[in-house]
Amino acid sequence: MNYLNTNRQYLLFEETLNSEIYVDKSLLIEKISAKIRTNSKYICITRPRRFGKTINANMLGAYYTKGFDSHNFFDNLKIADSEMYPKHMNTHNVINIDFSRMPDLCTGYDDYITDIIEGLRADLAEAYPNLVGKTYSKISEMLRDTGDSFIFILDEWDSVFYRKFMSEEEKDSYLYFLKSLLKDQPYVELAYMTGVLPIAKYSSGSELNMFREHNFMNDITYDNFFGFSETEVRELCRQHKSVSYEELEKWYDGYYLSSGEHLFNPRSVSFALMDGACQNYWTETGPMNEIADCIEHNVDEVREDIVKMVAGIPVEVDLQGYSAVELQLNTRDEILSAMVVYGFLSYHDGYLKIPNHELMEKYQRVLARDSMGEVKEIVDRSKEMLNATLDCDEKKVAEILEAVHDKEIPFLKYNDENALSCVITLCYLYARRDYTIEREAKSGKGYCDYLFLPKKLGKPAIILELKVGRSCEEAIAQIKEKNYLQKVRDYRAVSCREVLLVGINYNSEKHHECKIERTDV
Repeated sequence: MNYLNTNRQYLLFEETLNSEIYVDKSLLIEKISAKIRTNSKYICITRPRRFGKTINANMLGAYYTKGFDSHNFFDNLKIADSEMYPKHMNTHNVINIDFSRMPDLCTGYDDYITDIIEGLRADLAEAYPNLVGKTYSKISEMLRDTGDSFIFILDEWDSVFYRKFMSEEEKDSYLYFLKSLLKDQPYVELAYMTGVLPIAKYSSGSELNMFREHNFMNDITYDNFFGFSETEVRELCRQHKSVSYEELEKWYDGYYLSSGEHLFNPRSVSFALMDGACQNYWTETGPMNEIADCIEHNVDEVREDIVKMVAGIPVEVDLQGYSAVELQLNTRDEILSAMVVYGFLSYHDGYLKIPNHELMEKYQRVLARDSMGEVKEIVDRSKEMLNATLDCDEKKVAEILEAVHDKEIPFLKYNDENALSCVITLCYLYARRDYTIEREAKSGKGYCDYLFLPKKLGKPAIILELKVGRSCEEAIAQIKEKNYLQKVRDYRAVSCREVLLVGINYNSEKHHECKIERTDV
C-alpha cells in the first residue's frame, strides 16, 4: 500500500514516542474527532515549519487507521482518559499523503502528480478487488465506487508550490486535483490538512473554500497543540535538567498562544535538551531560505522595522491576517505578514518583534547584506566602533556616532531615545560576535540601556547608558548609583575582571559626546 491504511504513520509515531523528548499532545484527537462527519470536517492547520504539524498528523493517522492496532501507543497518553477514546480507535480507513515526498525520478509536475494518482489507484484496486477491470477517469470516481468512507490526513499540502518546476497553470491544476478529490464528496469523513501557506488565499476561486484555516494569528482552537507552552517547557526542564528554563526561554521563546501564554520553538527546545546546550538549530526551508529574502523585496519600507526590532523595540502594526499569497511581495504589510507565516517574527497584541535569540542571530547577519544600503555602511564600521570603545577613545566613538547621524536615513534622526538606540545597535553590531548584548537589562536597582557580556576570556564587560539632552557624566553616575555592575558580578559564563562604563549623550548643540571609565568588577 502507498497511502491507504499504511504502516508509515504508525511507525513514525512510534519513533516519536520512543524519543528522548516527548510532549503529549494527544488531546488533539478529541477535538479533531468531534469534526468527523460534520459540516466542519475540513480542517487546515497552517504553522511555521518545525512546530509539530507532521508529528501531530502522524499521531492522528496512527490513531484512526484500521490497518493496525495502536492501543499500545495511546493507552498511556492523555487521550485514553477521554470518553470518546474507544469510539474512533483504529476504526477508519485512512488515506495519508505527505505531499513533500517526491518520486525518485521527478522532472516536473506531471511526474509528481502522476505518482500520487497511480499510487492511489493501486491502493484502491488492492483493497477493493471489485474495482479491478473498470475504467475510471478520476480518483474520486474510484473512491465513490468503493461504497466506503475515508479520513484524509494530508501533510504539507503546499510543499509542491516551492518547486521551481511549478508554473502558475500547474498550481491551478494541483488545486483542482485537491478540489476534485475532497470537495462535496460523500466518502470524506474528515479532511485534515497541514501546511505553511494560507490555503484560502492561495486558492484563486472556490477550489478549497470548504476548508477552515487555523493559522498562527487566528487560531484559538488548536493553538496549544503546536509548539511547546511555557508550562510544558518547565516540565521538560524538571525532567531533564540539562539546560535551565531561563536559557531555553532566552533562545527559543517569543511566540504566543491565544491565552497569552508563551510558546517555544519545539524542535529547537528538543535538540537543546538532548545536546545539553543552547545553540542555533534554526534551518531555513521553503521559498524564502533567508529572512533577508523577505526584506529585499521592499527594503525601503521594511528595513526601518528590522533595525528597530534588532534594537529591541517592538513595531506596532495592524496585520489582519496572512498576506503571503504570492512570492513577489510588494507592500510592507505583505512582507511582515510573510515573515510571521514563516516564524521569523512573532505578532501579539498589535506588535511585531524578533521572537528570540536564535532568530536574532539571523537578523544580525541580514543587516550586513549589500541590499541594506546605507545601513550596511554603518554596520561595516561597527568593528571600528568596538575597537574605539575598548581603547577608551571617547573622541573616536563620538565621531562615528556623528557620522552615522549625518547620513540621510530618516529613522535615524533623533526624535526620542529609541532612535539613538537604533544607531547604537547598528554601530555595535560587530560586537555581537564577542559579546552577548542585553537591551534594557535588569541589574542592581534598575535597567541599564545596554549590557555587553563577553563570551571569551580577556574581554572586559561593557555597560552603556544613553542620554538625550543631558550629559555623559550623568549617564556614568547612573550606572554607579543604580549598581548596574551587579549584573556583571553575577555573570558566570566568563570571569570578568574589568568593566568599561560608557556614557553617551546627544544634544542639539554639542551633538554626540562620549565618556568612558575603566573599573574593576
